[in-house]
Amino acid sequence: MVWTWRPNTRRMRPITLLVVAGVLAAACGSTSSTSSGGTANTGKIGGKLLIDNESGSTWTCQFNPFNPSVNITSIGFIYEPLEFINILQTNTDGTPKVTPWLATGSSWSNGFMTLTMTIRSGVKWNDGTPFTANDVLYTFDALKADPALDLNALWAVDSGPLTNVALQGSNQVVFTFNAPAQSYFYYVADQTPIIPQHIFSTLDQTKLDTYADTTPVGTGPYLMSNCSQDNIKYLRNTTYWQSKPGHPVPQVAEVDYPAFLSNTSANLYLAQGEAQWGAQYIPNIQSYYISKSPSTRHYWFPPTLNVSLFPNLNNPLLGNLAVRQAISMAIDRSQVSQRGESGYEPPANQTGIVLPTYQAWYEKSLDTTTYNPSKADQTLQAAGFTKGSNGIYANAQGQQLSFTIKTISGYTDWDASLQVITEELKAVGIQVTVQDEDSTPYTNDTQNGTFQLAYGEMPVAGPGPYYELRPMLFSGSIGSTNWERYKSSTTDALFNQYSGATPAQQLDIIHQISTVMAQDLPVIPVVEGVDWYQYDTTSFGGWPTPSNPYAQPPVWATPDNGVVLTQLYPVS
Repeated sequence: MVWTWRPNTRRMRPITLLVVAGVLAAACGSTSSTSSGGTANTGKIGGKLLIDNESGSTWTCQFNPFNPSVNITSIGFIYEPLEFINILQTNTDGTPKVTPWLATGSSWSNGFMTLTMTIRSGVKWNDGTPFTANDVLYTFDALKADPALDLNALWAVDSGPLTNVALQGSNQVVFTFNAPAQSYFYYVADQTPIIPQHIFSTLDQTKLDTYADTTPVGTGPYLMSNCSQDNIKYLRNTTYWQSKPGHPVPQVAEVDYPAFLSNTSANLYLAQGEAQWGAQYIPNIQSYYISKSPSTRHYWFPPTLNVSLFPNLNNPLLGNLAVRQAISMAIDRSQVSQRGESGYEPPANQTGIVLPTYQAWYEKSLDTTTYNPSKADQTLQAAGFTKGSNGIYANAQGQQLSFTIKTISGYTDWDASLQVITEELKAVGIQVTVQDEDSTPYTNDTQNGTFQLAYGEMPVAGPGPYYELRPMLFSGSIGSTNWERYKSSTTDALFNQYSGATPAQQLDIIHQISTVMAQDLPVIPVVEGVDWYQYDTTSFGGWPTPSNPYAQPPVWATPDNGVVLTQLYPVS
């Protein structure tokens, strides 16, 4: 699988990723239900919901769902997937919850090489044109015609396993793969927005990625009513397919999405009660936000991935396992969590398994996470390093353990975390200097390998640790997401076996990969990256909560944002 880079996901996740085998199991049935596990419909329509999320720029008023720069304002609101996969919620058997959406169900056959999806009838595009299986077929053919649209590298021409998509009867679409492909179900069903054939087929099929799509036509719960560089106004789709007499969907009449250029202005707007749905880091959130209305203001930060140190393994010093071990043992992850992330992002562990989100995959006996600066010193000395008069270790050739850590400028919590890391590494004779960069050069440097250490997170996630670990460690991902340049034919083979494995085999594979993380330390997880999410229940109910995690809660999580919008309701 070739992973396609998207803009950094720290504040906004354009199209993001048992549980994969569970996705398989959940996909094997067929049902017409569209309940996502939210709240009961009150039958009321009304209210204006304001979203507060630092976008870092003004709006371009383009809504192409396959343009990673703009698609967080179109997917979920306007464009929808075939099925919704909730990475935060599992069924009673431990499998992830899959909710039929534009498809009523799906099933695998032929050793997980053939996927058949049954397309929902009675759905209309928001211009009144009927939605059919032909639109689904067209969407996936469009990804092949314009590879820039194939963000998850599904097609074989983009190094994926998909070889053919065809209609079967009037309401089924059959996907044929050249290898077991159950791990791709998430990308086919949840992460590919379906587009209208009658609109997109009139365009140059090789340049669909450049289409501005300023008047988007989708099947989703909202219509884009008006857009300026400062605000996007959405109005409810009065003909939305989930609506029934006495059961209107959506219930919120209007959604406004202002553009904020910084966390400071966005946080102030939220603190003043101007918005109801927030999605960014807020220092001292209890006093700054919650205390102003403790009965109606809430936050929830579920962990979904790792924030890690990425050592460039082509560097002769960082390629030394003893150096990576010393770095890991020198970092007190609990201190980084408390001082750098206000305790909002929990300490990570060296297996790379995010807890408690993916607890079922974690094997504690494999975890080597230990804060032990004395042992870090001993490890370096045993490897032949000696400490100089400046307190910094060097090898026999006089090469000092002195490195630059690159990170993204403007992320004040990451800067605070790195200050802690710098102090702790210095205490064991390792000197590091932090270099902030804008996201574009940072992306180029990590992808090109022009760095020594990098601090950041994977731009991908999904329903299980596989979706973070594979792009991070698979040798075929070097140059895109395998920033550290890790190469192991044995580890590659484990990833390649995963898509055709049974649930028990998949669990064993993840445990073996956890062992690689713990013993080789190709990447050093520091804290667990969370979904930033604040919500106000003064005017609207139906929000996802820790006790009812029916979707990822931040507005930048797609298509989860659309699921949330179908569940919210006015309270007065």
